[in-house]
Amino acid sequence: MEEKTIVCISCYYKGYDFMDEMKKLGNKIILVTSENLKEKNWPWHAINEVFYMPEVKPSVWDLEHLIQGFSYLMQTRKVDAVIALDDYDVEKAALIRETFRIPGMGQTTHRYFRDKLAMRQKAKDSGINVPEFTAVFNNDEVNRFVEKVPAPWVLKPRSEASASGIKKLQSKDELWDALNALGEERHLFLLESFKPGDVYHVDSLTFNKEIVFTSASKYLAPPMQVSHEGGVFRTKTLGRYSDEFKALDEANAKVLSNFGLMNGATHTEFIRSKENGKYYFLETSSRVGGAHIPDLVEASSNINIWREWAKIEDALLRGNHYEISKPTGYYSGLIIALIKDKEPDYNQFECEEVVKFLPIDYHVGIVYKSNDSTIVQEKLDHAAEKIYAEMLNILPPKSKPTS
Repeated sequence: MEEKTIVCISCYYKGYDFMDEMKKLGNKIILVTSENLKEKNWPWHAINEVFYMPEVKPSVWDLEHLIQGFSYLMQTRKVDAVIALDDYDVEKAALIRETFRIPGMGQTTHRYFRDKLAMRQKAKDSGINVPEFTAVFNNDEVNRFVEKVPAPWVLKPRSEASASGIKKLQSKDELWDALNALGEERHLFLLESFKPGDVYHVDSLTFNKEIVFTSASKYLAPPMQVSHEGGVFRTKTLGRYSDEFKALDEANAKVLSNFGLMNGATHTEFIRSKENGKYYFLETSSRVGGAHIPDLVEASSNINIWREWAKIEDALLRGNHYEISKPTGYYSGLIIALIKDKEPDYNQFECEEVVKFLPIDYHVGIVYKSNDSTIVQEKLDHAAEKIYAEMLNILPPKSKPTS
């Protein structure tokens, strides 16, 4: 079997299972990562070579230097695929593919999975429900928008992962103060209507334009709320035959089809408006969800999204057919919170529904699983109460999110 060369790009420590699986499938792995991640527990047994990039600022590399370095690498190695392991790496990978004519998602399509303004415009043009929004390039357009759409509004970075950098605004004066404070970075933001409601995430795998696996879950505290107010992050999978799952499955398929996704893993978010019950598209990304969501998905379905994504990429490189196993139908729940101690005492959370305790410094992280959705909810509620009462540590939001 011919060994293929896969370059994995990541400015975060993630993708262990992806690289491990790719190696098992008989491929050569080259990792390009940030210099400050040298000491992380990467799957060194699976990595043939590693190259380090200095960070200009958190998660940002000098793209000119990246291209120059890649040019040097290409002189003696035939690269078959370039994989972005994190949201911040999607544009880096697209630039490399375009520059060196390597197959995969290029810069035009990548914008629909990275630039929140581009994805909203594409969704609107495709007849997909989105909250009312506007670019903030032009003063008159901004004023027209705020006269037409009542407050509150949300000012969002176009290319930040997670809920980092988002501001909720209640008045026109507050909005203009925020826009003026952005200075030369104003064009990097968009403005949209704030819609109260339940937020969901849909995690899926696509092979040759066909969605082969979908998991849908409901956040029990919106990521924006956790990011800005501190607190406990919780999410719970939905039953595959529930009305919520069916609606989200359909909405997700419409997004991925219209956005031109061919292959790979995606993480897409929707909100269900409290006002009218409709589902609105919030954002999507062509990568595996962060915040240990793959652990949640695997607990309910027995599908490891990282490993299945590796199998998809391997099948594409070799011209083989890919087929996924039938998922199991459990309910699962995930809870993560920042705490004061480096390592939590997990003994107090022991119960038969625990699938795993997540080893994250200064965090408590638990994945639950059951045949009964109510039991999962009860376990999440009980754990949240205990964490709030005895363990929680709240810090102001950082400029670099923990995705």
